[in-house]
Amino acid sequence: MNPQMLHCMQCGKKLEMRYLPSEGRDIPYCPDCQDFRFPVFNTAVSMIVTCPSTGRIALIRQYGRSGLILVAGYVNCGEDAEDAVVREVREEMGLRVTAVHFNHSHYFAPSNTLMLNFTAYVENEDVHANAEVDSYVWLAEQEAREQIRPGSLAGAFLEGALTGTYRWPETEK
Repeated sequence: MNPQMLHCMQCGKKLEMRYLPSEGRDIPYCPDCQDFRFPVFNTAVSMIVTCPSTGRIALIRQYGRSGLILVAGYVNCGEDAEDAVVREVREEMGLRVTAVHFNHSHYFAPSNTLMLNFTAYVENEDVHANAEVDSYVWLAEQEAREQIRPGSLAGAFLEGALTGTYRWPETEK
């Protein structure tokens, strides 16, 4: 059972696993509410922020960590993923997104998060980063591939978007 789903979100009763024919597998079930409880997880977006006029990609450092990563953030309740992309790039980088392209998704178990990766095209490189961003760099594609944090989900998304082959980090398993 998903470790996040031990108790019913409605009544708090301990869940039990029951076979649900329409799902073809066991699903958490609340005996008090007499209803199945499907797993709950976070949803987030990560963005390959690129400026079409220069062809460069923005990578950031955040929260005192040393590695370069992609801009990312959680999708708010009721918000479409594409709107979250535009909002997060505007909030964190102060950049205006002109187009959004979906690349790939991947469930990231360490944070119980479904990550949705996009390319966010911005009109220029005039960054006005907020306090969440420690530093940023604009890099050519190959430089970005070389400098993004090794073994990271951000690196897997960048490499996959650029080459078409996605290889997920082993460290998450």
